[in-house]
Amino acid sequence: MNSGFTDILLLLAMAVVLVWAFRKIKLPAILAYLVAGIVAGPDVLAWISDPDEYHFVAELGVVLLLFSLGLEFSLPKMIAMRGQVFGLGAGQVLLCTALFAVLAVFFVNDWTTAFIVGCTLALSSTAVVIKQLGESSQLTSKKGQLTVAVLLFQDIAVVPMLIIIPLLASNSDISMWESLGYALLKGTGVVIVLMAIGKWVLPHVFREIAKLRTDELFVLATLLVALVAGGMTHLFGLSMALGAFLAGMMLGESKYKHQLEADIRPFRDILMGLFFITVGMQLDFNVFVANLHWIIAIVIAVGLIKLFVVRALAGIMDERKEDAWGAGLMLFQMGEFGFVLASLALSFQLLEASVASMLVGVGVFGMALTPLVIQRCRNVVDFILRKQDEDDGVGLPQPNDERSRVLILGFGRVGQTVARFLTNEGIDYLAIDHDAKRVQEAVAGGSKVFFGNAVRRDILQAVHADEAELIIISFADDERALDVLKAIRHINEHAEIIVRSRDDMRLKAMMEAGATQVVPDTLEASLMLVSQILSRSGIPIRKILSRLDQARRSHYGEMHGFYPGETTDMNPEKLDRLQFLHAVALPQNAFACGKKLIDLALDDLNLQIKSVRRGDQEFSEVHGDFALQHDDVVLLAGGPRAIEAGESYLLNG
Repeated sequence: MNSGFTDILLLLAMAVVLVWAFRKIKLPAILAYLVAGIVAGPDVLAWISDPDEYHFVAELGVVLLLFSLGLEFSLPKMIAMRGQVFGLGAGQVLLCTALFAVLAVFFVNDWTTAFIVGCTLALSSTAVVIKQLGESSQLTSKKGQLTVAVLLFQDIAVVPMLIIIPLLASNSDISMWESLGYALLKGTGVVIVLMAIGKWVLPHVFREIAKLRTDELFVLATLLVALVAGGMTHLFGLSMALGAFLAGMMLGESKYKHQLEADIRPFRDILMGLFFITVGMQLDFNVFVANLHWIIAIVIAVGLIKLFVVRALAGIMDERKEDAWGAGLMLFQMGEFGFVLASLALSFQLLEASVASMLVGVGVFGMALTPLVIQRCRNVVDFILRKQDEDDGVGLPQPNDERSRVLILGFGRVGQTVARFLTNEGIDYLAIDHDAKRVQEAVAGGSKVFFGNAVRRDILQAVHADEAELIIISFADDERALDVLKAIRHINEHAEIIVRSRDDMRLKAMMEAGATQVVPDTLEASLMLVSQILSRSGIPIRKILSRLDQARRSHYGEMHGFYPGETTDMNPEKLDRLQFLHAVALPQNAFACGKKLIDLALDDLNLQIKSVRRGDQEFSEVHGDFALQHDDVVLLAGGPRAIEAGESYLLNG
């Protein structure tokens, strides 16, 4: 049997076993991939003697990850974020590089080596951080946007770093500046070409492909676009990931963005797993064990410096304290491009082998800690802010987001309708949904939603389902609803449970499993569900009937619009008939800041503003004289094309 095939088979088997084991003990899958790489690498079992053989294939995972990110960050949003990218991002790279270089020179006694160490440690991991932000539904949060802005500039900054390192070996100042200028010229040209192709060519190509209704062709075209864009930037001396990001950003303004994202996801996740395995393979295990105390100390020191640098810069830019601390915390690790810089410097004999091995150890150890740090980010930031307020003599209230007397299981269209009515009546609720995309959108829009599988008792206990007075199962999956009912009744016997069902075929089974009320499907059924919830929440019946009558007379106007998720049908022919909800955060230099709604005339774009969230306040009824401010989150309702046009208009005019 071919040895390469055997190696891949062994890696795949180990990855399956380790991911299963790590998920059983509630640890992130990334850690399992890193461990698989360390075990299979040259220093432990030596299944893979040369990890570089797999590095190019693994790098495709990063390319597809950045392509997906580009789909989320459209061109108008990027233009609006230019201050964060070139302000916060540039400041972080320059300051951290300088600080790390100054500190490193005391240990290596050479400014060239110290400069390379500074560049390497200043970068953070785009692959790990963005993947974890997406999984934890923090990508569209303010601290998530600040983090992504810094990561994007770091990816741009890698280009001059890769040019400078070979030139340091030749000690030619003139050739260095000439090379940097030439690289800047090439980079500008390829970016303009990619943006032009993405804006005026690709939408027509995908429209013709969509007409054929061939899923395989759509998937192939998506992969081809991502890889060709990455190949073009690589050919001109830029990173492949940057090209893929630009291609995704251009296609993010088309009506095919959701289908593209769904098609690319399986390939992206598999290749990302292989990427993290190759990262683990690069670790020199003997050096790591012998210098573990120094590696831990360096990771902590680097993390603290990055934390305070980002916090200070974000504070200068008038960002909220919690967002500034959160972004700094997420960027504490060394990134995958650090491995590239260390390897290049080693080949030019600008780094000693022992120093390069230490840097790889710092990078792998930091990446391994990143998922845990991002998961605990909110708790750490709350602790920092609480300590600050205690020093100032001010006490912070304890957060209670995970406790509510009304629990909604499933945040699809019906669950969102229920939540909307509860909010109108001032009734506190909490929702759980297992669609990461939907949770991400809903959290950005101000809804209290947590990601999780409601069948699992540990998830239910985490949100205090044992204390809830009223529980609504809103998804139309009768088999799963029965499993959830049994899980709830195991920990809560007193709660009233209202269940949505497709029909009455399983009504008896659901009642026997512990349901208090079973409600049929359709829009009218969702109104009946709301009436039961409001009644059991103590709202007078006349007020309930008035609300329902108002909803019917407005042709279910309150029920129009929903947060799309991964399971939403994104068929291009049906897409224009759907009404979506989408949250748009207004940065400081957005076009709409300071303007009244009557002046913006969003009705001309067939858009409706459902609400405006300003800090801890939410304005559910906004009129023409309402003026928008920076950092407002505007919840738009309308068709996909209208929402994309409206977001571009609010951000850039």
